Amino acid sequence: MKKYCIALWLCCFSLLATAQLQTIEITEGVDNPTVIAIVPFNYIGQSPLNENVSQIISNDLRNSGQFRALKPDSMLSFPAAARDVVYRDWRLLGSEYLVIGSIKSIATGYSLSFSLFDVLSQRAIIPTETVEVGPNNLRDMAHFVSDRVFEAITGIRGAFSTRILYIEAKREANLYRLMVADADGARARELYSSSQPLLSPAWSPDGKSVAYVSFETSRPAIFRQNIASGQREQLTNFRGLNGAPAWSPDGRKLALVLSKDGNPEIYTLDLASKRFTRLTNHFGIDTEPTWAVDGQSVIFTSNRGGKPQIYQVRLASGQVERLTFEGDYNARAQLSPDGKSLVVVHRNNGVFHIALQDMKTGDLRVLTQTNLDESPSIAPNGAMLIYATQVGGKGILAAVSLDAGVKFRLPSRSGDIREPAWSPYFD
Repeated sequence: MKKYCIALWLCCFSLLATAQLQTIEITEGVDNPTVIAIVPFNYIGQSPLNENVSQIISNDLRNSGQFRALKPDSMLSFPAAARDVVYRDWRLLGSEYLVIGSIKSIATGYSLSFSLFDVLSQRAIIPTETVEVGPNNLRDMAHFVSDRVFEAITGIRGAFSTRILYIEAKREANLYRLMVADADGARARELYSSSQPLLSPAWSPDGKSVAYVSFETSRPAIFRQNIASGQREQLTNFRGLNGAPAWSPDGRKLALVLSKDGNPEIYTLDLASKRFTRLTNHFGIDTEPTWAVDGQSVIFTSNRGGKPQIYQVRLASGQVERLTFEGDYNARAQLSPDGKSLVVVHRNNGVFHIALQDMKTGDLRVLTQTNLDESPSIAPNGAMLIYATQVGGKGILAAVSLDAGVKFRLPSRSGDIREPAWSPYFD
């Protein structure tokens, strides 16, 4: 039996809850989703649970677009232990996998024991694992189980326990809010609000801090904020443009855009020494930096060739190489975690879509069909990316798998939603 305890760092997200994003709307899934049954978990305790853990797991797996979860009212039995599983019942329902478990109240919160079975081979893939959480972390418990089940079946690490950052803008109220939410849009919380625009939120590699641009000083400035304490630090105060912060893979530096010398150029900022190093030197506009996986180069957008395209500068030599050639506009690049694919905002026939370019072959494939798609951010497992788009004249978040087989939307109940950033894993 394996036992896990979800760390207490989760309490750093226990900020004032605010209006959430709406329920995920799946717009496209795989043609033959895997059928799975998540049996309602048996509960032993005095007070009723404030979350439906088995339903959250079902929703997580469904939202991946790769699973179809059986509804409880169609189930023939409700086993809570391996000895109670009758495989014939689940074969009759067409279920390929089965998840069972039980929750009990303990002094520190809750304990959940769960198992995953392969119905066709009649064997346990996850024999029994136990996870313990605090009294307010049932949703974290559910996401953890979803991650374990997803990885056991697909071989891909789950990302249901991650978070997303985004900017919520209520222009009629002159209000801009930096928000953090679960990857499924639940538990949205405000990290910072301002009457001036907020832009370009970015996670630190350890998930403990964020960097973003704020106009609160009457001009754009880059701030760093600790999530747990809320403590903020202003990092730049130059005239002109201060924008697009991007954390280095080791978390020691930020790549950013400054026009303090007259033209927008890419710089790095050493966060310990506060030393700025200029990386580019060109009369064109260089902007939107992102780091290579190995931290040895920075990828950025530049119009130095006449129109916006993606370039790469080596930190050691200063050598610049153009990466994109297809289309008259490619911008806002993001590398997949394995460094094999480059996601960009790509313009085709005047319409902005999200596209994926193979870093080895240069082949480019459009992933989205909506209009005005922007700000892509890739999940830490490299399976999905989230981006901002517009539907009915309103800014919302949407997601697509990197093979374009799965698509879903995260509409907002209020305000325009923009500039999402998917968190790293919180290991």
